[in-house]
Amino acid sequence: MGVTLGIDIGTSGTKTLAIDERGGVVASASVEYPCAHPLPGWSEQDPELWWNATIDTVRAVLKAGTFKPADVKGIGLSGQMHGSVFLDASGKVIRPALLWNDQRTAAECEEIERLAGGREELVRMTANPALTGFTAPKILWLRNHEPASFERLKQVLLPKDYIRYRLTGTYATEVSDASGTLLLDVARRRWSGELLQKLDLDASLLPACYESPEVSAQVSEIGGAATGLLRGTPVVGGGGDQPAGAVGNGIVRAGVVSATMGTSGVVFAHAEEPGFDPLGRLQRGCHAVPGAWHVMGVVLAAGGSLQWYRNRFGEHEVEEARQRNVDPYFLLTELAEQAEPGSEGLFFLPYLTGERTPHFDPHAKGGWIGLTVRHGRTHLIRSILEGAAYAMRDSLELIREMGVSIHEIRLSGGGARNALWKRIQADIYGQDVATVNSSEGPAFGVALLAQVGVGAFSTVPEACDATISTVERTPTNAELKPFYDKSYMIYRQLYQSLKSSFQAIDQL
Repeated sequence: MGVTLGIDIGTSGTKTLAIDERGGVVASASVEYPCAHPLPGWSEQDPELWWNATIDTVRAVLKAGTFKPADVKGIGLSGQMHGSVFLDASGKVIRPALLWNDQRTAAECEEIERLAGGREELVRMTANPALTGFTAPKILWLRNHEPASFERLKQVLLPKDYIRYRLTGTYATEVSDASGTLLLDVARRRWSGELLQKLDLDASLLPACYESPEVSAQVSEIGGAATGLLRGTPVVGGGGDQPAGAVGNGIVRAGVVSATMGTSGVVFAHAEEPGFDPLGRLQRGCHAVPGAWHVMGVVLAAGGSLQWYRNRFGEHEVEEARQRNVDPYFLLTELAEQAEPGSEGLFFLPYLTGERTPHFDPHAKGGWIGLTVRHGRTHLIRSILEGAAYAMRDSLELIREMGVSIHEIRLSGGGARNALWKRIQADIYGQDVATVNSSEGPAFGVALLAQVGVGAFSTVPEACDATISTVERTPTNAELKPFYDKSYMIYRQLYQSLKSSFQAIDQL
């Protein structure tokens, strides 16, 4: 048997899976770990957590007994995008990694746009404006706030690329994840020497950059000893979690869009050209498909808002779920189903960690608007599900406004595994939604990229066509569409009404 592995370094945990040449999942394992928030708006993790989770999950998959290490023909890596791993000259981690949802770099974003010559010039060089989650502002934050650490800095890696380094001893990345650093010339698919010069950053800080299915390194003796993999096993470029998840969802041609409701929410569309929007309203990057690009809108706390509610207020459901051996989220959505569409006028703003698309506002705050004495837990929970979907619709509307045709919306993440949340998304998006036979997300996508890299398929679309198919469609409710369209317009206005208040709250 010939298999490939997909390893996904997520924010809340790492997943490793093995697939065969038909895309069948042979084995899978996951390990969770915590995220640190030392100050409001800060989000950090120790990269050693990722490496230990990689060791544990790879060994668990190898121990499943369905194949041997010699059967592993290639490995794909995926992970949370934008996070910054700072290494010294010996390859040691200097400080905890700053993550994608860390909001401390607002001043550095302003600094980057100023040094670049303005937002339009920055977008010309990198296809994107400066956002607090991106990698470049984090490097400047280190230089501005921890100069002793910056003096030691010799290499900056993204989360999945740190695992590549530990697994192979090689510093490397690939174009889809590098697109989220704000240091890649996205149109030319290479590091932007022009911007690096303007920011006074040495190009040697950045690793070699590959295409996603391209073999970038081989498992080293040290990496093999730690994980049980054979020395010399090829490791392909892989992909950032969103481009990789799009591959795993078959988003490899124009007209098919994914709406992924994970910790963050992401609307992702394939593009044949890099495009140019001087306002930088949507994130643009290289796709994990060679020669293709993508447009992407990001909600920082979509499923993360429901996770927050579960952790803070769902103790009863968590305990009941443990006793019944079910997912606590299903108990929460059972409660939500008791509330009417619209939650009796209750709106939830899912800006718990600031917001990216469309507001680009690290000061934005979450909250319920419209609370009355009639509202209870059922309304609170349903309003979270609806609020996350409204926020996702913001990105869909921008994509449509930019002339991208949307023939099909494919759901993935937690929002694709729950019948109520699927119906809410179909009704709020105003379009039928679909799910596919693969539910493994980015790990599956990079395992497919590894299949291409080792020659099992000639192209990424060919691999997707052979392994991915639509299995279910959830229709939009035509009777509810006018109601949700009206509600969505109210939702959009709420941010505008509260924007100045969010900033004032930060001053308290």
